[in-house]
Amino acid sequence: MTDFSVENIVWTQVLKEAFGESVELEDDKGHIEVYDIAAEFEVDGQGYAILVQPDRTDEEYEVLRIVKDADGGLELSTIDDDEEWENVSELYDELTFPEGDED
Repeated sequence: MTDFSVENIVWTQVLKEAFGESVELEDDKGHIEVYDIAAEFEVDGQGYAILVQPDRTDEEYEVLRIVKDADGGLELSTIDDDEEWENVSELYDELTFPEGDED
């Protein structure tokens, strides 16, 4: 079982190195949406991306898995497991909004 704790994250830059500061994603209806890459990290070897649309606040973000396709290229995948999504989201919140910062 993956331990989703701050001590187990490894910050990465694989998406930014491959695509730049933003990515374009196509929704179910074929519409293209642009997302800024807010953060990338790995937990136990699994990569995750935090994406934010430029017109939204940082508190409204998408959490996606970073996966390599058969040719070694990068793809973003939705996280179907609710528990995994919640764990990654809570971890990002903990990294972004630490509890001790309330003054």
